[in-house]
Amino acid sequence: MQFKNPDLKIVATVLLLTFFPALIPAEISAQELLDSYKRYENFKSLTSDKVLHGDFRPTWIGNNDVFWYHVLTEEGDRFYLVDAGKRIKKEAFDIDKLTSRLSEIIGREIPPDAESITELDFSDDLKEISFVCEGNNWTCNLSDYKIEKGDPYSARRISPWSMQRRNELANRPVESPDGKYEAFIKDFNLFVRDKSDGEARQISYDGGLGLYYSSYIIWSPDSKKIMSCLVQPTEEHLVHYIESSPDDQLQPKHSSIHYYKPGDALIQYYPRIFDVDKAEMIASCDELIPNQYSVERFSWREDSRALTFEYNRRGHQEYQVLEMNAVSGETNILIDEISDTFIDYSGKRYRNDVYDGKEIIWASERDGWNHLYLIDGITGKVKNQITKGQWVVRRVVDVDEENRTILFEASGKEPGDPYLLHLYRIGFDGTGLQHMTEGNGNHRVSFSPDKKYFVDSWSRVDMPPETVLRNAQTGEQLMELEKADISRLLATGWTIPEVFKSKGRDNVTDIWGMIVKPSDFDASKRYPVIEYIYAGPHGSHVPKDFSEYYNRCRQSLTELGFIIVMIDGMGTSNRSKAFHNVCWKNIGDAGFPDRILWIKDAASSHPYMDISKVGIYGKSAGGQNAAGAVLFHPEFYKVAVSVCGCHDNRMDKIWWNEQWMGWPVGVEYSGSSNVDNAYRLEGDLFLIVGEMDQNVDPSSTYQVVDALIKANKDFDFLVLPGKGHEWGGEYGERRICNYFVEKIMMKAPPAMNRTKWDYRLIDKDIDR
Repeated sequence: MQFKNPDLKIVATVLLLTFFPALIPAEISAQELLDSYKRYENFKSLTSDKVLHGDFRPTWIGNNDVFWYHVLTEEGDRFYLVDAGKRIKKEAFDIDKLTSRLSEIIGREIPPDAESITELDFSDDLKEISFVCEGNNWTCNLSDYKIEKGDPYSARRISPWSMQRRNELANRPVESPDGKYEAFIKDFNLFVRDKSDGEARQISYDGGLGLYYSSYIIWSPDSKKIMSCLVQPTEEHLVHYIESSPDDQLQPKHSSIHYYKPGDALIQYYPRIFDVDKAEMIASCDELIPNQYSVERFSWREDSRALTFEYNRRGHQEYQVLEMNAVSGETNILIDEISDTFIDYSGKRYRNDVYDGKEIIWASERDGWNHLYLIDGITGKVKNQITKGQWVVRRVVDVDEENRTILFEASGKEPGDPYLLHLYRIGFDGTGLQHMTEGNGNHRVSFSPDKKYFVDSWSRVDMPPETVLRNAQTGEQLMELEKADISRLLATGWTIPEVFKSKGRDNVTDIWGMIVKPSDFDASKRYPVIEYIYAGPHGSHVPKDFSEYYNRCRQSLTELGFIIVMIDGMGTSNRSKAFHNVCWKNIGDAGFPDRILWIKDAASSHPYMDISKVGIYGKSAGGQNAAGAVLFHPEFYKVAVSVCGCHDNRMDKIWWNEQWMGWPVGVEYSGSSNVDNAYRLEGDLFLIVGEMDQNVDPSSTYQVVDALIKANKDFDFLVLPGKGHEWGGEYGERRICNYFVEKIMMKAPPAMNRTKWDYRLIDKDIDR
């Protein structure tokens, strides 16, 4: 094509580049992209084993004040023994000598590192160790390094996540504490058999097919009374699966699991106490516990005077501790926790009955923050508030009845990041509060069996860990154990994450998050921003501990030229009750008004952050959030990847969704639903689901797909055959990265089909 007029040539060129971008010269950008993919692929392995004297987990040995740990040093992995009482630290054994002997026995070289020697355990006298290597159990005498081979190692099996309800009629006879009797169920009723003569007596008579007694019977300590619940069953609720491509056969497989969803009917349990000698009922309380979500934690007082249990009323706005008197037959409400929104029973529940129930230590958010209270165990009245202030008790570590003190972890009391954990001690009466862990960081503690000493390791995402031994009575530092050296990590180009805070939607509350940059970061460049999101109200989710690699947010993604941000917006936990309440009947909010302000504020002070086309991704609750971002906030979020999302809270597990969205199921569920709001899609959305996901019903994703098709929307969809609640291994991760490169950077990712792989990417599970 010839142009005599230069202006026409310019116009034609612009038109060609506009409508045919493939014609743009791309040799340099393509090579740069290819280089960034190489960095992405190598990043995780590049950063591994680069932190010396870093994070470790101490293991206390028997009932001694001695513990062991292993840590990476300049000489490689080293194992240490520490005698806390004597303040002595020494090498636990010679790892080089041990693996050299092992290599001779096995017939091949065993590397002298902690990956070769696993499941390590010391004998109480410290003279012998046991461990696993090459799939076998071994023992080693540390005096002469004589090694003996044991049986093949059998790894502990992790039970699959399940809502399977136990068969209340299937338990074996339950023996009385004095060994003279056994209680059992026959014809749906309670019976007690005298073991001396085998004679059985019927204790109850009102059990039947649709209302029967549970075989999980609890005897009183004095063997004179028994408790069993009268059970009102419901129909089973099942989710069905078709495994399309099983490994062991050609044809698909069908299976089902028990799975309860919001609004489903639940089994009801009505506890009854019986006098064994008189064969008569002493106490019941059916009218006090209607509409149960659960009744549980049944426990007899040591003197057999009463039985206590906890009642969670459906809707989670009332939670009670009740006591059934085994003498008078009366039932008293000892603690009655009430909320206008929800009681966080799944995350903040704590109860400790001291002095056989004369007093109760109880956690509550009744003053707007999660704190501990001392309750009179007889009257149920509050004796005093133990902890108070605009901070949060996170975990009770130990209760010392004799000295009337409590060790607990809390966050928000010290200046700075309100999520950082610290250890404290306080008296039952609320006096004598001690801060036990100095150091501006997130403190992880491990106590000796006698609670005399504890190991304290603290770090932040922008500060490597320091670890010391402390006195558990005073918090005094007794000896320094390790201080991390990250010079090798920094030499790789690795960039320290940045902690950032901004004001939330109320222009008052601080919203905290972090910024993760690529290893070749150049402040003079512009980087697209992608948010990794998980806004589940059951916790806070931005990392607080130092790590060379943040697996959950797929830190490798930064190497492709992105900046990743993570934020804890309103509606998540571990702040004030008001902060948390934002999620109530409003999970679709996901803190987005706070997140958007945070990202905009960060970009205004970090010119290298390009937020013209923000991406977002997440899994599970984060999958719901990611898809919700481009449905409810398309003006800001342009590209989303949603993995195994619980897209409609009516389709997901009952406990998690009714906890935050309420019961009965109301119109609020539809308001937060990605299915009912699929028609709002304006940006790019990539949905991924494992066809065998037993955590979130995969139909939740299929229903979004159906709604998008009916709304005539374009989107991308990947089903992972045979996979569960996961990202899809390195294959899934690569597909996610490619999607962001294509949709945000507007570049063509390297063609996977032209690459030779020496392993199946789908099998390399990046979640473990």
